[in-house]
Amino acid sequence: MDFVRKQGVVGVAVGLVIATAVTKMVNAFINDLISPILALILGQGAALREYSVSVGTVKFMLGDFVMTLIDFLVICAIIYVAVTHLKLDKLDKKD
Repeated sequence: MDFVRKQGVVGVAVGLVIATAVTKMVNAFINDLISPILALILGQGAALREYSVSVGTVKFMLGDFVMTLIDFLVICAIIYVAVTHLKLDKLDKKD
C-alpha cells in the first residue's frame, strides 16, 4: 500500500477517470452544439461529419477530420487552462 501512496497511482487513476468524463463532455458539446452550427453555416445539413470530397476513386472524409480536429483542440484548451490557470501542475509537488 505504501507504493500506491508514494507513486501517486491513485492520482493517475483519478486523472484517467476525469479525462474520460471530460472527453465524453467535449464529444457531446461538439456533436450536439458545434456540429449543427457549422453545418448550418456551411449549408451541409445535419450530416457534416459525413461531408467528403472524392478525387477519382479516393474519398476524403473532410467532415470527420474537421470534427475530430475540433474535438482535439477543445480538449487541448481545457488541459491548458487546467494546468496553467488553475495551477493543477503544482498539486503533486511536495514542499
